[in-house]
Amino acid sequence: MSPTTLPAGPEHGHVTFLGAGPGDPGLLTLRAVEALANADVLVAEHEVLDVVREHARQGVAEVHTDADPSAEPAGSSSGPHPGTGTPQLTVVDGTSTTAGVPAVRDAAHLVMEAARGGRRVVRAVSGDPGLDADAAEEMLACAAAGVPFEVVPGIATAVGVPAYAGVPLRDAEGADVRFVDARTASDRCWTEVGASDGTVVVSTTLDSVAVAAGELVAAGRKPDTPLTVTVAGTTTRQRTWTATLGTIAQTLKQAKVLPSPEGGRPVIAVVGERGAAARREKLSWFESKPLFGWKVLVPRTKEQAASLSDQLRSYGAVPHEVPTIAVEPPRTPQQMERAVKGLVTGRYEWIAFTSVNAVKAVREKFEEYGLDARAFAGIKVAAVGEQTAKALVAFGVKPDLVPSGEQSAAGLLEDWPPYDPVFDPIDRVFLPRADIATETLVAGLIELGWEVDDVTAYRTVRASPPPAETREAIKGGGFDAVLFTSSSTVRNLVGIAGKPHNVTVIACIGPATAKTAEEHGLRVDVMAPEPSVHKLAEALADFGMKRRLAALEAGDPVTRPSERRPGARRRRSTTT
Repeated sequence: MSPTTLPAGPEHGHVTFLGAGPGDPGLLTLRAVEALANADVLVAEHEVLDVVREHARQGVAEVHTDADPSAEPAGSSSGPHPGTGTPQLTVVDGTSTTAGVPAVRDAAHLVMEAARGGRRVVRAVSGDPGLDADAAEEMLACAAAGVPFEVVPGIATAVGVPAYAGVPLRDAEGADVRFVDARTASDRCWTEVGASDGTVVVSTTLDSVAVAAGELVAAGRKPDTPLTVTVAGTTTRQRTWTATLGTIAQTLKQAKVLPSPEGGRPVIAVVGERGAAARREKLSWFESKPLFGWKVLVPRTKEQAASLSDQLRSYGAVPHEVPTIAVEPPRTPQQMERAVKGLVTGRYEWIAFTSVNAVKAVREKFEEYGLDARAFAGIKVAAVGEQTAKALVAFGVKPDLVPSGEQSAAGLLEDWPPYDPVFDPIDRVFLPRADIATETLVAGLIELGWEVDDVTAYRTVRASPPPAETREAIKGGGFDAVLFTSSSTVRNLVGIAGKPHNVTVIACIGPATAKTAEEHGLRVDVMAPEPSVHKLAEALADFGMKRRLAALEAGDPVTRPSERRPGARRRRSTTT
């Protein structure tokens, strides 16, 4: 049973102080996801909102606590609240309301204002709210004002980031672990941790990490004590350096880590002999993912891109979906209408689905006529591959035939039974397809003795061009790889956005797509061993891992394709 949330009062509402963790949205707790789904208002810094927004319901209002105090966006009221002298917040559902109030009391005021009128407010903070002094002050303010609240813990940044960096904080000997916030640490604190031989986890900034190292040395730690420094922990921007207290400044300088005008990015430094800096080489599981940090372009229809993007994320990549094909209804719907009616009246022995879009088109036509999956009773159903089969199952239909080998029209024909007038009472197949589909399946079915109603169920048209920023990244080498899943995605991407830069790794789903890519002047690096989007992603991951291992064996730094020097020769290496 899930925890019970106090009911929101008509005046005070309810506030959930929620830990958003170190940065990876996958680290949110189940209770956090539940609270976000029920929230009317989200209050957080911009970066934290990026973590929690995905799990919030549509139309939730957002309040940014780290915006420019001089900004006064439309739809908000930031004038003085009568009698208080602090900003007044007006929340409008479905809008993003910004209020620049850096002081804790003002943030607490925003939270309570957002909760007025019975609203459920989620106040999200980085890491864990129990370790956030500002959140504690806001809780006290809510308590004093009679605003009911609850706390949903999150994974503390000082614990989560070392785990993602492959740096365990304790070993079998159970070494002492101390946590220090360098921004507020006193001389006494540095003296205590300096006198200890345990592991020290320091929260600091990239610009100040060398100063913190100096404090530890001055307090008694040896300059050759190992440490790791991790920036942007638990995200695909994560980067970790290994050094010693005495060499960390030089290490960051050699890495060309420049001072930040804003005071530096937050980092977690783990210091100590038992802090596993020496073991990190074997335990770095996150940054050693095959496509870690790769920005991968996924030029597909929006509906089809989601599962592929999820797979790419599991390899450490950052997928960027650019629709190149838009799906539209047929210009003349009568043919489709007659076929669906024939499906119900027993005109067909088989119906064959060659894409997820075909399933969607038939399902929409069924809903238009008030039909459901029961209309398939007595009809054999074929699916060209796993994704199409999943779409059918979601519709309530279990396909009778899915290729046992290649997931394509040719693979489907390999397993399709020839027409037998003794066992098949009807000789006709309903084939709902795109307007640009090839004739391979139709010709093959006719050769097997079947009559085919080849029906245009949907049209595929070129999508609108992506934003200018994306087009520039495509042409300028901002993407590390691009996945082409059909010849049309090649033609359409080049048509709406231009040709990918020559440093970008080109991955194609099969020979026909690869040929089209080469005809457009692209050099193919990766080809799927079989025509499946998931096999294509696997092939790209295998390419990335081989590339990584080759760099390590040569003693070179592991870089992404987009980080290659301009003008460097591009090696052609095709994976089959």
